[in-house]
Amino acid sequence: MSPLAPGLDPTVRPTPERQEAPGSVRDPFDPEYCRGMIERVLGPIADRYFRATLIGAERIPRTGPVILAANHSGDALPHDAIMLDSTLWRHDGMNPLRKLRTVFEPELAFVWWMRPFGIEDFWRRCGGVDMTFDNFERLLLRGDRVLYFPEGVPGIGKGFDRRYQLQRFQTSFVLLAARHNVPVYPVYVINAEWVHPFGYTFGPLDWVMQRVFHVPFLPIPIGLLAVIFPWMWYLAFPARLVFVVGEPLDVAALVRDAGITNLAEPPRPGLKRVAGQIRRRMQAELDGLVARHGTSPYDFRSLVRALREAGGTVGRLLPIGWPVAFLKAERDRRRPPARSRLHAILRDWDLLGFYLPFGWPLLSLTRAFRRPPYGYRGMSRAAAREVQGAFRWRLSEQPLPPRPRES
Repeated sequence: MSPLAPGLDPTVRPTPERQEAPGSVRDPFDPEYCRGMIERVLGPIADRYFRATLIGAERIPRTGPVILAANHSGDALPHDAIMLDSTLWRHDGMNPLRKLRTVFEPELAFVWWMRPFGIEDFWRRCGGVDMTFDNFERLLLRGDRVLYFPEGVPGIGKGFDRRYQLQRFQTSFVLLAARHNVPVYPVYVINAEWVHPFGYTFGPLDWVMQRVFHVPFLPIPIGLLAVIFPWMWYLAFPARLVFVVGEPLDVAALVRDAGITNLAEPPRPGLKRVAGQIRRRMQAELDGLVARHGTSPYDFRSLVRALREAGGTVGRLLPIGWPVAFLKAERDRRRPPARSRLHAILRDWDLLGFYLPFGWPLLSLTRAFRRPPYGYRGMSRAAAREVQGAFRWRLSEQPLPPRPRES
């Protein structure tokens, strides 16, 4: 995932739309894949590196429709969202019927460096759905529990100098919660601002990154270091993540109190006022929780203790080992066991690109010229786009199947 990669994957170009047979059903969520990735990679990282703690999860209804609205922070790669999503599912026993559907910016799927270590269709295979207003509404009508970040990209791109300052909330969740009488549960993410304590943004540079490299922003100075060493694009400092689920908000009542009665064509200024009211309420609660849980964002004593307990697996818990941990877990599902220790190392020789200075061209070239599961040689561009997930998924064209009932 390169902010200044030499260009798009030679075999895959982003496409704005995806042609599908009308009415065809699709659900990319792969429970076995997601469970395996959590057990092998994400869970240990959450437990020992980020030492994630979930508070108040018992408040969340077991069935939907429900909206969980969380504050956003971190870096171009949403570490906070990945950890929150996986932590919530672990709390629910990794039951596929209780997997929250996280709505994400479609651009995260278009280019390989905006997926964790280029893993194919990572966001959707882990239960994510492209964020559009129509998709959001269809998820609620289906009865899903939806994880949503009302700040959007500005939340993770605000820079460390504006940490814990909630950015303007989008109005989509306000309208949908009111239209369908859906409860909204605030989720407060504490200490994730410290995942990148040296991240700052510069407007003109971000404009170039968005249009040329499909990256929402380039955090300075860590983004410049990532130009040299690709693994640093995924770097995260060991902040002790705390997730707190708050009391539900009756957004429908707030909308009524604002005098909005026409939910088919509501006045946008009125929705903005309600969104601002919710933002101010969440900001006050967030400030109090930061004072309670954010005084020692790294807590190095507990970090050292957790890493000692990891023993020989500690290398996979540290960011420098994440390219190997993630991609071996991904590839091992699709290939036979290695014949020897030497073979296990040599068949993943391309991972050196993450550690070599200016290794981005090597990573892009190996994706073009190695065969699956390492690259896309022998595949058409259309087939490669399908596998990578480099398309926009609209539920109006390819809906999810009806939700099965829990026994």
